[in-house]
Amino acid sequence: MPSLRDLRRRIRSVQNTQKITKAMELVAAARMRRALERVLAARPYSDEITSIMTELMKRTPEYKHPFLERREVRRRIIILVTADRGLAGALNSNNNRLALREMNDSDVPVAVITIGRKGRDIMRRLHKDLIADRSDLGPRPSLGDVLPAVRVATDQYESGDADQVDLVFARYISASRQQATLRRLIPVDPPEGAAPAAADFEYEPEAKDVLDALLPRYVEALVYQAVLENVASEQAAKRLAMHNASDNANDLIIDLTLTANKVRQSQITTELMEIVGGATALEG
Repeated sequence: MPSLRDLRRRIRSVQNTQKITKAMELVAAARMRRALERVLAARPYSDEITSIMTELMKRTPEYKHPFLERREVRRRIIILVTADRGLAGALNSNNNRLALREMNDSDVPVAVITIGRKGRDIMRRLHKDLIADRSDLGPRPSLGDVLPAVRVATDQYESGDADQVDLVFARYISASRQQATLRRLIPVDPPEGAAPAAADFEYEPEAKDVLDALLPRYVEALVYQAVLENVASEQAAKRLAMHNASDNANDLIIDLTLTANKVRQSQITTELMEIVGGATALEG
């Protein structure tokens, strides 16, 4: 059994760790609220561009933009969104696992574009076909931060080097639940259930020309929305992980305190027996 001094040292160490995890939990909770605000702030733009695109597709059913045409898939690209740092539970590993499963099960070659260091590191370690990376975005990524990765994917598709582009990210469901999600970006599926534009707009130039300009913006909006959701998911997962770590530290402190009390009681009992034994020997 460890000594009383060692037990007290361990208790102090765990208490210091608990202070750190509690502070990290509070920071993650504050960042999660701000991340959710950014997700909500980005939705009106995403909803409006979706509704306008739905209206344009209805007006020009015969027009086929390259982003709308389905072709034989000979090579795929996956845009993998992860966090730059760990301590977020299974969030990053779930995203990486989903992307790797898609790559390993695919019948055609799959290249990957990573947004976030955790995805980049695992793809490099496994020697996957990593063609681009955008990391160190921080807790408040902007659309401009994400655009370089999206442009690489769209350029590859337009040049014929890729025939399908998919997106993997952590979808925010609630503060306690985040789900690794796979979404196809290109070819673009017509939005289902999207409301058409409220006003009967007249487009100048023609509707198909507006659709040409709008489709790349739509793909960029989808990726940016996914990055924002992944940031919110990261902070939610980190808050939960730090909360569980604080609870585990508290349980460990209780167990160590009980053990220390037992050791102290044993020491006191031993000392009393020595005193009694010494007194008996003197009387004899």
